[in-house]
Amino acid sequence: MPVRSIHSFSKLLIALTVLISAQVACAADSLIDHASLELGSGPDVRIVRLAAQSDWKAHWLVGGGRAMSGYWDASIAQWRGTAYRDVAGAHQNITSIGLTPVFRYGSEGKTGWYAEAGIGAHVLSRVYNNAGRRLSTAFQFGDHVGAGYVFDNRWDLGIKLQHFSNGGIKEPNSGVNFVMVKLARPF
Repeated sequence: MPVRSIHSFSKLLIALTVLISAQVACAADSLIDHASLELGSGPDVRIVRLAAQSDWKAHWLVGGGRAMSGYWDASIAQWRGTAYRDVAGAHQNITSIGLTPVFRYGSEGKTGWYAEAGIGAHVLSRVYNNAGRRLSTAFQFGDHVGAGYVFDNRWDLGIKLQHFSNGGIKEPNSGVNFVMVKLARPF
């Protein structure tokens, strides 16, 4: 494994350790009540994402056993591009830190099927330039739509379409898209 890859992997492990430690510390105070692991893929780029969620503990549009609710999602992710500067096989590693408010429509008991959507702010460790797609700023908006199923309030399995873009702040802004699979668990 090249030294650069080991260095990037080490930084990711340190960040993950800090995030997990913070989750455990805050769990006692009910600030953070869920943690998730997500894996995703897009054209010539892969992503691994860890996140902590904090339920808003509020319901709107209640009726028929269904309701709108929401949560905060704080995340750290590692992107790996496989065509850096349009060179096949050249890698680009990027760390992303984000905070997203997410609205979820599902059962009032928070089990069974749900649909969700969110848009938040993300900061990238460097500007993305991979496979002909470029983002000209490190600040990005991350929006997603997804669906999933919560099993007995213990496991949440979901899929989502994730899009990153700077919203036209600066060009070029070709955006980056991922299909993500999520596994979450409450504390």
